[in-house]
Amino acid sequence: MELKSVTDPAFRAYGRVVEELDFSELIKALQTTPCPAGDVVYVPSDPGLEALDIYGSLRDQVFGEMPIQLGYCNGNNHLLNALEYHRSSEVNVAATDMVLILGRLQDVTPQLTYDTAELELFRVPKGKAVELYGTTLHYAPCNADSAGFRVAVVLPRGTNTALAAKHTGGGMDRLITAKNKWLIAHPDSGLPKEVWKGLLGENISVRADRLWRKA
Repeated sequence: MELKSVTDPAFRAYGRVVEELDFSELIKALQTTPCPAGDVVYVPSDPGLEALDIYGSLRDQVFGEMPIQLGYCNGNNHLLNALEYHRSSEVNVAATDMVLILGRLQDVTPQLTYDTAELELFRVPKGKAVELYGTTLHYAPCNADSAGFRVAVVLPRGTNTALAAKHTGGGMDRLITAKNKWLIAHPDSGLPKEVWKGLLGENISVRADRLWRKA
């Protein structure tokens, strides 16, 4: 698969580069957050990050004064495994280089399946922030190098937290695994059996060293 940059026109179908804010303080703070060597850690809301000045700017200018949470997703990963989406945009601020695997919600079939051959790969360099639209399928970032990745994740407050009730209805209701989170997994992902396994095709492996030379 071709590795494109988020500055490539192809990225416009999935989101935009956020250029109107200064993320330098946030990127510096992210360097002190944990980065597991063989796993990925996700913290939806981090009090230390939310105490930074950028929190108010993100809330007011990007999310239109809606309540938001500012956390992080760090670690080492090279597999697709699943795709999720929200009924809202998500902002990612890269404190390291990273790779995003992205698709479009519009390509999910009525049977709740998705062909992974439709996915595209995008490199996000350190220091860049991107807004992923609510129709963009995504999941945990992948490594751009052997050092792992660190990224701030900004979403409406409460997103990705525990549900108040089980969702066992038909249609997309069965995809809801957390608040404001719809998830479609690959059969080889190792995710719990109750998670809908609707990804068809390859469980894409992003071997960053090979892709990097092509980009």
